[in-house]
Amino acid sequence: MNMYAADFQQDFFRLFNLPSRFQIDSTALEQGYLALQAQVHPDKSAHLSEHERRMAMQWATRVNEGYQILRSPLNRARYLLSLRGVDTQEESNTAMPIDFLMQQMEWREALEETRHTKNITALEELERRLQHEVLILQQQLAADIDETHDYAAASGIVRKLKFLEKLAEEISSAFDELDS
Repeated sequence: MNMYAADFQQDFFRLFNLPSRFQIDSTALEQGYLALQAQVHPDKSAHLSEHERRMAMQWATRVNEGYQILRSPLNRARYLLSLRGVDTQEESNTAMPIDFLMQQMEWREALEETRHTKNITALEELERRLQHEVLILQQQLAADIDETHDYAAASGIVRKLKFLEKLAEEISSAFDELDS
């Protein structure tokens, strides 16, 4: 495919020749990324005109952006929902089920306890529990988006995953604190 003749507005799934689904073949994504990078890498366009070099740079940026979005399950879900006209309302809708909020409070208290006691084993266990919860939510997200097309439910899961992503960052910071 001549990259420069392709539609610059095509969605990232078409760009990487992947089905527009939450569940994607990560190997195919990686291979598609490497193939596209080989076509649009700025080194390949050094001999071209200024206009063609600019186009190559825009394509390289687009390929990198698409790859970053599609390889992250949370960003991929956001992107898929946006393609379907769904606003996940992450900034405006912070309402969460009470059991999820209680779990969040429990995990944050456990995180503070591990920081206070410098208990790396407890922190590792908290991280394992969080990873397990994220995996369960991603499986539900796949079902909601790919199978039942329940985009409202998927939006709720995206909001939950955003909370959990922040908690994962805090756990990572706690590991850094304990390592120093």
